[in-house]
Amino acid sequence: MLVVGDVVTDVVARHRGALAVGTDTAAVIRRVPGGAGANVACWAAHWGWPEVRLLGRVGVDAADWHERELAECGVRPRLVVDPEAPTGTVICLVATEDSAERTFLTDSGASMRLDPGDWSESMLDGVARLHLSGYLLFSESSRALVAVALESARARGVPVSLDPASAGFLAELGVDQFLKLIEGVDLLLPSRDEACLLTGLPDAADAAAKLSRHIPLVVTKQGADGALVARAGTVHARVPAAPATPTDTTGAGDAFTGAFLATLLTGAAPEEAARDGCRAGAMAVERVGGRPPGRG
Repeated sequence: MLVVGDVVTDVVARHRGALAVGTDTAAVIRRVPGGAGANVACWAAHWGWPEVRLLGRVGVDAADWHERELAECGVRPRLVVDPEAPTGTVICLVATEDSAERTFLTDSGASMRLDPGDWSESMLDGVARLHLSGYLLFSESSRALVAVALESARARGVPVSLDPASAGFLAELGVDQFLKLIEGVDLLLPSRDEACLLTGLPDAADAAAKLSRHIPLVVTKQGADGALVARAGTVHARVPAAPATPTDTTGAGDAFTGAFLATLLTGAAPEEAARDGCRAGAMAVERVGGRPPGRG
């Protein structure tokens, strides 16, 4: 599997109650490796897929650290070191109430400066699936990379999956533009909010069904409500969430995607893969940050 996407540094601040504007709010703060694309790759490797590669872009400031962290998770990184931009940084504000819901402040830095010059046809050698982080669609240079990668995958018959990544950025890009850019993708893994935004429908099941009329397989992630599997305009399965006590929901959707893809590549049915995705999501929310435990 080849994952192309963002590699960033997450600064996770876990606080209780509302933020105190204009003064101090006590928090537990940790610096951890992150990025939707990198997280997906790590969870796919953790879930047992034997070879997971990652193409991403980082700054000089943290390149060695990110390479070590990815390798510790069993991922083979190919990190392009940007000579100008620093590594992307995301401030994750996590409320430590029951839901452990998070809010992101994002400085994409080098992560969205991937461009067609970073791509090589040989990256698809021996690859059974190409997975793209939706964050790549939110800058001009990385959009151009997506177009090249999709063309390469089509020429080789490699299936392509994509996670829309951010409802906020998606709204800025525009639904029509997004759908045009992902033509040729065979698997879409949106969150509930992203699926509803892409279709204009308020109900996640209706949204998943509508999307699956245009994309062969749609798997909608619903957090504590599990996942929906839709094909050919119909929701075929509603997979319940696995039980969990949330600590930090950062990266839960990435964990789902990584485990889902790893299981799907074994030949399992999408419904079975979605059950594994829900299990991984439950593991992720009980940890701080978006990565699985290292291999030690």
